[in-house]
Amino acid sequence: MTAPSASSAPAQPSGAILREMRWWDIAPVLDLEHELFPADAWSKGMFWSELAETRHPRATRYYVVAELDGRLVGYAGLMAVAGEGDVQTIAVARDQWGSGLGARLLSDLLRQATAFECADVLLEVRVDNTRAQRLYERFGFEPVGIRRGYYQPGNVDALVMRLTDPSASPPHGPIDGPAEGPVQGPVQGTTHG
Repeated sequence: MTAPSASSAPAQPSGAILREMRWWDIAPVLDLEHELFPADAWSKGMFWSELAETRHPRATRYYVVAELDGRLVGYAGLMAVAGEGDVQTIAVARDQWGSGLGARLLSDLLRQATAFECADVLLEVRVDNTRAQRLYERFGFEPVGIRRGYYQPGNVDALVMRLTDPSASPPHGPIDGPAEGPVQGPVQGTTHG
């Protein structure tokens, strides 16, 4: 993913509304998914499969979408199994980059990880996505390893990062405003290449 040109101004603080993702959100999520991740976008079936694990007593997934003026401008997903959370994906529409929306989505996932009683939260991020890495570091994530050739096509390595005890994490960055060094692209998660 390329960053916007130097002349691109960061978006104003996002007034997007966050809500739980539902089946009727799959089509607009796929539109954004294909725009941001053209080479390795998730399929409709993958999103259906993830959502099937969200709304029952033993749910292991949580997905959230962000809407602004009736338009879907972001989404994020978390998997939680056996006390460990895993950020599956975070994506923000290009016109919202730098608005703080990525931080709001991540904060929401971490609140849900706490509700799922996760002791740790893991994620993978492209080694060349330093802006996303800075966002994660602001939330307390620390590098713990590298997955060689994880992102395909392109054979790009993934940096594995971990947050220990998301419930003890400090306030999760500027929820209502742009971050210092705003993330300028989608943040890709573990199952999203």
